[in-house]
Amino acid sequence: MNRDSKVQGEGDKEADRRYRKRTQEFLENNDVAKGAIRAAPQTRAEAEDLKAAEAAGKKRAKGEDPAIRRRSASRNEPSTTGKTSRH
Repeated sequence: MNRDSKVQGEGDKEADRRYRKRTQEFLENNDVAKGAIRAAPQTRAEAEDLKAAEAAGKKRAKGEDPAIRRRSASRNEPSTTGKTSRH
């Protein structure tokens, strides 16, 4: 492998830094809540179209990422597995 190469592969730290910087700048300079409201469906028909498109996409998917379920479960039910309090 050439050490002078700019290609970093999946763990591209420079790309990560750029992404995080742009994301932070966006959050600081934009009203995200207002943007979410503007992006919401304007009519019942549009909402139904979006639901149909989501269902079509999920139909082709292999399944939901198990990590998503683990993260949402940990928010709802605190886990004590392997964790100890050191207060």
